[in-house]
Amino acid sequence: FLFFDRDDRYFYTRAILGSALAWARASAKCLNFNSMLILLPVCRNLLSFLRGTCLLDHNLTFHKLVAYALALLTAVHTIAHLFNLERYNHSQQAADGSLPAVLSKMHLQGSDKWLNPIHSNHTTVEYVAFTTIPGLTGVIITLALILMVTSSTEFIRRNYFEIFWYTHHLFIIYFAGLVIHGIAGLVRGQTEKSLEDVHPHRCARYLVRKDEDCTHHCCKDPEFGSIPAESWKWVLAPVILYIFERILRVWRARQKVVVTKVVMHPARVLELQMQKKGFRMEVGQYIFVNCPAISLLEWHPFTLTSAPEEDFFSIHIRAAGDWTERLIDTFQQQKLEMPRIEVDGPFGTASEDVFQYEVAMLVGAGIGVTPFASILKSIWYKFQQADQTLKTKKIYFYWLCRDTGAFAWFNDLLASLEQKMAESGKADFLTYRLFLTGWDTSIANNVALRFDTATDTVTGLRHKTIFGRPMWNSEFTAVAAAHPRSVVGVFLCGPGALAKSLQKSCHQHSSLDPRKVKFYFNKENF
Repeated sequence: FLFFDRDDRYFYTRAILGSALAWARASAKCLNFNSMLILLPVCRNLLSFLRGTCLLDHNLTFHKLVAYALALLTAVHTIAHLFNLERYNHSQQAADGSLPAVLSKMHLQGSDKWLNPIHSNHTTVEYVAFTTIPGLTGVIITLALILMVTSSTEFIRRNYFEIFWYTHHLFIIYFAGLVIHGIAGLVRGQTEKSLEDVHPHRCARYLVRKDEDCTHHCCKDPEFGSIPAESWKWVLAPVILYIFERILRVWRARQKVVVTKVVMHPARVLELQMQKKGFRMEVGQYIFVNCPAISLLEWHPFTLTSAPEEDFFSIHIRAAGDWTERLIDTFQQQKLEMPRIEVDGPFGTASEDVFQYEVAMLVGAGIGVTPFASILKSIWYKFQQADQTLKTKKIYFYWLCRDTGAFAWFNDLLASLEQKMAESGKADFLTYRLFLTGWDTSIANNVALRFDTATDTVTGLRHKTIFGRPMWNSEFTAVAAAHPRSVVGVFLCGPGALAKSLQKSCHQHSSLDPRKVKFYFNKENF
């Protein structure tokens, strides 16, 4: 604000517009800055390369905050310019000989050195907004931003992902409009040459009482021009970076992927096992998948459920929307030729860090168990290979599911781990708890009748399924008591409400004494 108050180029502009000029220009500067930032968090190859800070693990949260800032600043900028246009209109119609009235009537005939963009008493604010380059591009990029923000709500992303995906690509129109928006700007300032000849501090007072036979150096009328567009300077580098990011994605996606095995699990969960030349992964990473037979443009993220030690990589896909439903149907109906799959990735997420902790708490909700499938498989292979570099000494695994069918595809892995740990004499290494959050009377009665059996009625595993939700206070208290001097990593792949609960528990149960137990929270972010 101080910058625009002190800049002499805007002296006469301020005389017409008042404080609304500073609001419009300052919000424009902030819009440019945030537009520079908005693309960086979604350059996933760049983030995968630079990963290692808290900010990079919360890239989508940062992306959303920048988007909200853009929406707020756009509202401020638009409202300020509506005030500006009204004041321009009022000054053009004024006939009182005031400074705004005099300035508004300068250079109107055959000259581009005018200050007021409204040249006639018949010109309306709506006409300027929809017929000038700044006005029209402003309307277009505002509409594009509104569509992108409103279609990014949790409800639409979860239930109508295609709408979210397609409207988000209006960012191309947004950036194109942003670059063009500043060209031939409506808000003008005094030119540098005119400032030298008739500086407003010396000559402004003569404009309202100029004699017809004026001969001194302030007799010449000030001249005005558009302020050079600056938006392109702010967004050029991130746009180029994003273009290279998209080129890299296309190149990686074109590399051949061979689907080696297709498994249909209960609860409509599809497992795809694939191979790709040069593909290397770490535990808990994710890939983006495209099936051209369904859509050429849509890419969806899936966490890898295979371990780095395996000679293939796999994902588990739950029916949760139009695209996943169609993908599952396509693989169920395929006869001779396997549908083509394109893969971009893998990309790093917080779960890669699980082996950096001596004690780890893994919490998965529903299909959110997938990153921990990769971790548990990797642990299994490390035990088989007697890996002495394994830093992790204890893992607590919690899985929350609404229905019994969801447990089925993961049972074999847990059963194998149970057996391997027992054979290795490390049965206490893995403690897992399965929570069934939705059940009916028949399930409860069946469990009650077989309560004394050695294995669980629902899963067939040694550990019994718990009906209801975890009491996190009790769980954290027990872990803190068992490991009073350890640093515990808490990893979640699940909903936001559960994340808040776990984050709160981490804070409450971490000791202020640096020599005692500390809980550190990590969350998968898609």
